[in-house]
Formats: sequence, C-alpha cells, structure tokens
Amino acid sequence: MKEDTDGMSPTKQNIRLRGHHLICLHFFTGEGYNFEFVANLRMVLGRAKSGEEIEICTGPDDICRECPHLKEESCLYGKDSDNEIRKMDKRAIKLLRLSAHDKVKWLEITNKIPEIITEWANIYCETCEWRKTCEKVVQ
Repeated sequence: MKEDTDGMSPTKQNIRLRGHHLICLHFFTGEGYNFEFVANLRMVLGRAKSGEEIEICTGPDDICRECPHLKEESCLYGKDSDNEIRKMDKRAIKLLRLSAHDKVKWLEITNKIPEIITEWANIYCETCEWRKTCEKVVQ
C-alpha cells in the first residue's frame, strides 16, 4: 500500500492488467503455472470483481508479477513470446474499445466479452495452451 500525499491515510494502487488478461481472466478456473501464480491470480481477480479500479497497461501487469516466465519485464516462455503477447494485448484492448492507461471496472469489461469473444476465440484460442481450461467455463 502506498500513502496519500498528506502522509496520513494509506491508499491501494489500481489493479494493473494488460490487454489479454482483460479477456482471458473471465475463463480462469483455478489453474496456472504454480501455486504462487494461481494464488496471485485469485487475489487480483478478487480485487477486480469487488469493484476496484483497473488501469490498462501495455506490459507486465499484476498477474505477470508472479509468473515464472517473467524475467526483466519480458516473457521468456517461448522464443518470441514477449512480442506475441504484446501483439495480443494490443488486439484485446482494441476489441474492447479501450486504450492503454484507461481506468475501468471489471463489470464494464465483463459486459463487453459477449460482443468480442467469437472474434477473439477465432484469432487466439485455437492454438492456446490454456484452451481446455477455458472450455470448462464455456460448457
């Protein structure tokens, strides 16, 4: 927690989420890379669902901070992962009709998912390693 400028009352920082997490978190079922990653995911998602403000960011976010593949602000999961994820983030933000640094609420994003999920799924879900996990939510 950081403090207000008056130094008296603590305030929480906004939740920071990158583009693809704005969409993909809607299909979270409790699975992830490791315990720390999943625990952090649950905590961030809980904060978002409780109505805390979300700031849209263009790089590693509050989910990524516990990812075992994040090294020096880059995703090292695969050969070109960081570049591919950044492209995915841009597409997600555009589909949601948002911009980097916008501040939104989770419900606002949730309400847009039905409008964009078919296009998103056609572009990204076919080859996604988390596809089977997400399909549990859709069924």
